[in-house]
Amino acid sequence: MSKAYIKGISYYLPKNSIDNAKISLKHPEWSIEKIAEKTGISNRWIADIDESVSDMAIEAANKFFEEHNLDRNEVDFLLLCTQNPDYTLPTTACIIQDKLGLSKTIGALDFNLGCSGYVYGLGLAKGLIISGQAKKILVITSDVYSKIINENDKSNKTLFGDAATVSLITNEPSSESFEILDFCYGTDGSGYDNLIVKNSGTNKYSNSTPDQFDDEGKYITNDSCLFMDGTKIFNFTSFNVPPMIKSVLTKNNVVDHDISYYVFHQANAFMLDFIRKRCRIEESKFFVSMNDVGNTVSSSIPIALKRLIKEKNDISNILLCGFGVGLSIGGVIIKKYEDK
Repeated sequence: MSKAYIKGISYYLPKNSIDNAKISLKHPEWSIEKIAEKTGISNRWIADIDESVSDMAIEAANKFFEEHNLDRNEVDFLLLCTQNPDYTLPTTACIIQDKLGLSKTIGALDFNLGCSGYVYGLGLAKGLIISGQAKKILVITSDVYSKIINENDKSNKTLFGDAATVSLITNEPSSESFEILDFCYGTDGSGYDNLIVKNSGTNKYSNSTPDQFDDEGKYITNDSCLFMDGTKIFNFTSFNVPPMIKSVLTKNNVVDHDISYYVFHQANAFMLDFIRKRCRIEESKFFVSMNDVGNTVSSSIPIALKRLIKEKNDISNILLCGFGVGLSIGGVIIKKYEDK
């Protein structure tokens, strides 16, 4: 049976940045140190006002072609994970195909997922490979949450950064590739409104709710901007990630000892440390890399994964786990290819 491999990752970060000093300047009640302590983040990269998801995806893809010496004519499928498409329609993946000059005989589609999106993208790509529908697939993640975060929303503003990544999924292994093993998934749509832009899509309200503040002047919400119930997201993650990790290990017939590193969605430092302890994962095997980029949603796992592969030599199996908006969760193990 055919196998599927990750064969390289590239990522793009916009030119603009917002560090903790800039946030503290607008919200002086939050010091630079307090923001860093609460989030584990010191800087986020923010797209230009006229920079779209497709623009960032194209930058990441062109970087991939250069870094990995890939002939773009060999690509036969494109999967784009985003929650901020250029338009409601047409499909943004089609725009990217044209602007990248890819073959007109390829398949291209968007899928709407956030923090679990990279894992799901690997699952979709593996299915296309194993079924013989494609041989070289670009899995692209690209989101511009900065465009849906209210200027007064200091909580979300401290967390999220913009980014795009490109991974090549192929049926041809190499010394640098990782085999994609078995997946586990989870969905709890009852929590759909815990992370949401209410005034969006075909469910737009006729009258958008303006900025709302509590009695102390703290920003509450604006239905046209991102709303997150952090407590409920935290609870979902806390209760669902540990059994997910056990399921992924069991499905792949391995134990914790067999895992070199764990790479989770890079949400925030407090949440990650809490989950790590709850899953009983050694700190030395738990890779975190978001201090300089923030929570980049669907791009957070591939950015961390690329950095891990670059920094570490003692890698065999890596367990990936994404969780968040939806509410959605997914896990998979990738295995370093060894030419026997």
